[in-house]
Amino acid sequence: MSVTRKALIPILLGICGTAAAQQRDTAMTRQLDEIIVQENRFSGPVKELNRNITIITRKQVSEMPVSSLSEALAYVPGLDVRQRGPEGVQTDIGIDGGTFDQTLILLNGVKITDPQTGHNIMNLPISLSDIDHIEVIRGAAARIYGINALNGAINIVTRKATESGATIGGSLGSSFKQNENDRLYGSYSVNGSGSLVNGGNSQTVSVNRNQGNGYRYNTAYDNYRAFYQGAFNNDTLHQFNVMAGYVYNTYGANGFYAAPGDKESMETVRTALAAVSNTSRINRSWVLAPRISYRYTKDDYVYIKPDKFRNLHDTHIFDAELNNTFDTRIGTFGAGLEARYEHIKSSNLGNHDRTNFGLSGEYKSKADRRFNFTVGGYLNYNSAYGWQFFPGADVGFNITPDLKVFANASTAQRIPTYTDLYYVSKDIIGNDKLQPEKATYMEAGLRKFNGHFSYSATAFYRQISHFIDYVKDTAGIADPSTIKWQPQNFQRADIKGVSLTAGYNTAFKPGSAFDNISLNAGYNYLSPTFKGDPLSTKISRYVIESLRHQFTANLRTTFLHHFTVAATARYNMRVSYTDYTLIDARISYAQPRYQLFADVNNLTDVSYIESNAAVMPGRWVSIGAKVRLGRGAL
Repeated sequence: MSVTRKALIPILLGICGTAAAQQRDTAMTRQLDEIIVQENRFSGPVKELNRNITIITRKQVSEMPVSSLSEALAYVPGLDVRQRGPEGVQTDIGIDGGTFDQTLILLNGVKITDPQTGHNIMNLPISLSDIDHIEVIRGAAARIYGINALNGAINIVTRKATESGATIGGSLGSSFKQNENDRLYGSYSVNGSGSLVNGGNSQTVSVNRNQGNGYRYNTAYDNYRAFYQGAFNNDTLHQFNVMAGYVYNTYGANGFYAAPGDKESMETVRTALAAVSNTSRINRSWVLAPRISYRYTKDDYVYIKPDKFRNLHDTHIFDAELNNTFDTRIGTFGAGLEARYEHIKSSNLGNHDRTNFGLSGEYKSKADRRFNFTVGGYLNYNSAYGWQFFPGADVGFNITPDLKVFANASTAQRIPTYTDLYYVSKDIIGNDKLQPEKATYMEAGLRKFNGHFSYSATAFYRQISHFIDYVKDTAGIADPSTIKWQPQNFQRADIKGVSLTAGYNTAFKPGSAFDNISLNAGYNYLSPTFKGDPLSTKISRYVIESLRHQFTANLRTTFLHHFTVAATARYNMRVSYTDYTLIDARISYAQPRYQLFADVNNLTDVSYIESNAAVMPGRWVSIGAKVRLGRGAL
């Protein structure tokens, strides 16, 4: 799924225009009806969307007090962003109570699933300055994306250059606390990008480096990213897109995975990604869109330095897709083919490969002013697990041009990772008898997405059969610590949830001290239950970790035309963990060619944990700048 740059949907974070004039705010409202959303096969205006979808725009990201993609996603209700350090060093993302392995990440529509482990899916070659917008789709999404979108998908869409030029930027940060060598904990980042635009062709290259000496013992990190994107339009009927990226990420992993024994652990993850796609209009009704991609990951984990209990994993993924759209008098038909090959060579997991084939078919009704629906399915064959079929459908009705009710039902599957199947350590033993997880999802909602005041309310029910959880069977065991964790198709996971969002956005008249103001809030409630094996003799790792309550809020205002103040807050309470509230703030000064900013993260210096035993940083202060060289504005 991808959305044009006009896609400023104020579902969560609201629309934050730089214009001060009330007239521009009115014009922006009118344009929302014209926004076109592009899925793998279908496209249509925003008002036709019949799912709970959140869009985060480039402008919103640039004004948030965040330094990484992971931190930006943490403010989306329903997303459980579980970081193990600053700057997005290592992040797991769940959706609506799901595990990190059940979330599908995409970059410009290219799937970033990792058959070794979901711990690596956020190891992306892009930085915040590369992002055009982010799309978050909640709920089982096999009909759209195929397997592994069990609880939803997050598609990061990168910026396409419209003018030649270059941008450079950087930041410095510190907690102003000292490490064991009496040196201040601190970090810095430098980044740059350059674009060349010539007629219908554009090319962009960006590079980024983040480095820090950590925030507690053995949490130092060093991260390099490089990304290339090219668009080549021979004519109006044919468009080619190319992207390639590389990321080198090394960090101390104290408490990340196996505390307390991993105090001296280190991890280095290298990822290379390349993709080529084409969109061709064969005739008036037929659009053909093939794409091929390749992803390589090398994961080097050392439990005790320098090389005791070292795991080396090399993973190769080849993917080919062929999507077709046929526009007819009775509606639009979509058809797609996908072939995927995965191979791993690992010192711990062994050598394995598997192949996946998918066939998709969809029908989308001719939309009128009130009613539209979509129905389809995805037929999948996996060399390890055989044939499966995943249907889905959605329907929507516009009560008014701006107010819509919608409902959808969908299914999905998650294939076990190689870590689930084969991993062996002093604390964990894999299970090669695991079966795929399967989800059935139903959702209904109401939303208003135009005007100064926007809101949405959705309720959902999800059932996951063959739920994979890491458990210990303690029956007859006096000391559970002597037993290893093992993944099992443990129980059936049923989750009911409610999601509420509201936003108010307005621009003031010319001459006012304040240009505009945006206030947005979201609340997510989950009620998980588990059926199957009793918990009386078993200890579960994931059952107790999902969020129960989640609240996010964002206040932003621009004044005197150039100054912006943004404050964000989020409250998390898990099923079985101490709740915590985080407050972040940013003040920035912007001109068309440059921007200065200062951030304070974790303003109240809260001590909290998002995953395992990795205590997160306390208060962190950063300053930074960004400058545009050549033509155009930031």
